[in-house]
Amino acid sequence: MAAKSTQVAIIGSGPAGLMLAHLLHLSGIECIVLERQTRSHVEGRIRAGVLEHGTVETLRDAGVADRLDREGLVHDGFDLSFEGDRHRIGLKALTDKSVTVYGQTEITRDLIEARLAVGGEIVFEASDVMPVDVSSPRPTVRYTHKGRSFEMTCDFVAGCDGFHGVSRKMIPQDVRREFERVYPFGWLGILADVPPVADELIYASGERGFALCSMRSGTRSRYYIQCSTDEKPADWSDDAFWDELALRIGPATSANLVRGASIEKSIAPLRSYVCEPMRHGNLFLAGDAAHIVPPTGAKGLNLAIADVRLLHRAFERWYRTHNAAGLESYSTSALARVWKAERFSWYLSTMLHRFPEHSAFERRMQRAEFDYVASSEAASRAIAENYVGLPLD
Repeated sequence: MAAKSTQVAIIGSGPAGLMLAHLLHLSGIECIVLERQTRSHVEGRIRAGVLEHGTVETLRDAGVADRLDREGLVHDGFDLSFEGDRHRIGLKALTDKSVTVYGQTEITRDLIEARLAVGGEIVFEASDVMPVDVSSPRPTVRYTHKGRSFEMTCDFVAGCDGFHGVSRKMIPQDVRREFERVYPFGWLGILADVPPVADELIYASGERGFALCSMRSGTRSRYYIQCSTDEKPADWSDDAFWDELALRIGPATSANLVRGASIEKSIAPLRSYVCEPMRHGNLFLAGDAAHIVPPTGAKGLNLAIADVRLLHRAFERWYRTHNAAGLESYSTSALARVWKAERFSWYLSTMLHRFPEHSAFERRMQRAEFDYVASSEAASRAIAENYVGLPLD
C-alpha cells in the first residue's frame, strides 16, 4: 500500500471541498482533495445558482470571482406569486444587498481551474475512500486510484462528500443525531437555451402546485414545477412541461414564455436534514455531508461556503498559533447558521407548495401568509434578509 501524507485530507470536490482547498492554499496549508467521480462528471453536474451577498464576497476575496463578475447576473429582487397575485421582494431596497445568479456548475469549474493552476492535487476517480481513526492525532484516509491502494495520513479530515458520502458515517451512531423532514413531492426541472420569462426569479404557488422561473444567463433558463415523488423525467415530454408551467405561472407571465428543447431534465426530491455534531475528533463535516435544505430558499451552496469559511479560519488559527478554539467551536458556530437557513427554507417551502395532506384550512393559511407578506414591509424585509444571506461571522 502506497503511503502519502498531508495536513488536511479533503473528501469531495464539490464547491465545499474545492473552496476549502483554495482557502487553505492561500494560507499555506497543505491539502489533497479526493473525488470519487471523474472531472467531467463533477464539472457537468447541474445544480443551483443563486449566490448570497456573502458568498460572492468570499469568492472575490479568494480571487476566484473574475468570471463570476463578468457573467453573473446581479438581482436586486424577486417575485412571489400566489394564485396569480404578484409581490416583489425588493432585496436591494430592503437590505441594501443583492444576490447573484451564477450556476454552481460554473463555480465548480472555476475552483477546479484555480486549484490546478497552483499545482494543487485533486485525485479524481478515487474509489473505496475510507477515513480511519478520525479521533486519533493523525487520522488516515485509505483509497484506491488507478488500481493502486493508498494510505494517506493527515492532521485533519474534511468531509465534503455530500449527503451520500462516507464521512458522516464515521461519526458513531451513539454520538450522531439526525433531524429530517422529507417532503411529499419533488421538483421536475429543465434547462433550456431560451431567454428567461422575466428579469428576476418568480416563485409561484397555485391550485396546480408550485413553479419556479429561474435562469443561468440571459439566454439560458432553468424552470421547475412541483411533481409527485413517484414520477420520472421520462414521464414528461418537453411540450407537456411547457404547457404545465404556463398554467402554473398564469397567462400574464406566460405571455412572455419562450419555449425550446430541454438540454437537461431531472427530478430532485425535497428534504430538510441536519446532522449534529459537525465534528467528531479530527473529522469535520461541511456542506451537504452535514445538512440538506429544500431548494426553495436557495441556501444549499451558500451554506457550504459559510461552513468552509469557518473551517478554514479554524485550521488557519491552529496552524499559526496552535490555538484550538476555532476547531472546538466549529460545529456549534456552523449549526447556529445552518438551523436558521433550515427554518427559512422550510418556511418558504411550506408557504408555496401544495401538500397532499393539507385541508382547505391549511391552504387558507398559506394565502393569509402571502397576503401578510405582501402588505407588510417588515415581513418582506425578513424574507429579504434571509434571502441575501444572514451574517457569515
